[in-house]
Amino acid sequence: MQPEYRSTAQETWDAIAESFDTTRRKPWDYCLEFILSLNNTDTVADLGCGNGRHLIPCAERCFSVFGVDISSRLLQIVDKRLQSKSIRNVTLVHADVVHLPFADNSFDAILFIASLHNIQGKDHRNDALKEVFRMLRPGGTALISVWSRWQDKFFKQTLKQSIIHPRTVGDREIYWRQHNLNIPRFYHLYGRGEFLRELQAANFCIDRETNVKIHSKHFPDNYFAVVRKR
Repeated sequence: MQPEYRSTAQETWDAIAESFDTTRRKPWDYCLEFILSLNNTDTVADLGCGNGRHLIPCAERCFSVFGVDISSRLLQIVDKRLQSKSIRNVTLVHADVVHLPFADNSFDAILFIASLHNIQGKDHRNDALKEVFRMLRPGGTALISVWSRWQDKFFKQTLKQSIIHPRTVGDREIYWRQHNLNIPRFYHLYGRGEFLRELQAANFCIDRETNVKIHSKHFPDNYFAVVRKR
């Protein structure tokens, strides 16, 4: 029997898959920069690949790519897109990133974009980071991103939560309201220090980290880190 958080996450992302796909077509520049730094002989995993907006440019660049997502509906969307582009070097895997069916030292590089923060429970998030570390080959790199808890639209709520409920600060339900839907999604919004501490606890060497304003005007809404397995 699968854990409750896993079945809930799958149901949530299956329910919003088509709507999500229409609003998440353009890859992020920071991700494209990382992809362009990879070699054409690399084997790469995109964990939480969603609708494939970063997986596809990665497949066009690298030798072999594995797209992993907890939503079977999102993977169906990716598969159709791959077929329409005649891309044949991608394997899609329906799995939970907390427990992945890959051998140790399998990948030259890993993308883990805007997915870690959707995993409910600190222990589960830490397990997911340990999986990334386990699957990277020595010297391999990963690009990991999370939402910031101090971004513009959540700043006041985060400040209030940090005073009233400091033990669960960052945990919140964020509703998907596109296309007449009203579906809650779990998010753990990260502080910068917390993000870096969790990466270090998973034994990564942090090559570089940055904060990015993608939608916010005043405060960063995303943290990115390029990490390496020693």
